[in-house]
Amino acid sequence: MQTMPSVFLSPSTQEYNPFITGGTEEYYANLIADAMEPYLRAAGINFGRNNPALLVQDSVRLSNMGNYDLHLAIHSNAAPENLAGQLQGSDVYYYANSNQGQRAAQIFADNLAIIYPYPELVSAVPTTQLYELNNTRAPAVLVELAYHDNPEDAAWITENIERIAQNLSLSVTQFLGVPFSFPD
Repeated sequence: MQTMPSVFLSPSTQEYNPFITGGTEEYYANLIADAMEPYLRAAGINFGRNNPALLVQDSVRLSNMGNYDLHLAIHSNAAPENLAGQLQGSDVYYYANSNQGQRAAQIFADNLAIIYPYPELVSAVPTTQLYELNNTRAPAVLVELAYHDNPEDAAWITENIERIAQNLSLSVTQFLGVPFSFPD
């Protein structure tokens, strides 16, 4: 019997990262993950999810306890203090030594470039500096959707929860090789 494809959703647990427009990174990342669930179900993709009350180490532990085909961390970015509010763009991080992580990151970046207002500011970025990417068993990507300290980027996230969720779900289906479906 073939198992259904699966993804571990890991929306931000950073309630201390405020959006310039109100709310927090944790709040909006979890709204996006909530909105993804019907799309994943419609595509026949099993999913697990972190607990926003816990730490990133707990998210990694929960992901590694399952047999997931992809680990998706959903975040928003903030510029260094000297550039606060001045940066924009979407970065999709992957562990530099993971071919599957790189493939996933490129799919996510290509799709985000379709809906993000400045497609030239969307990129897949290799790193070895992010705990969540370095320590998950499944291929992993960490999506920094946009800068929550930039008014335009923050508004783009808060006004496009459903659109972002649909886009991220499309990327999951493409990475896993299953047809995308709209929920009933």
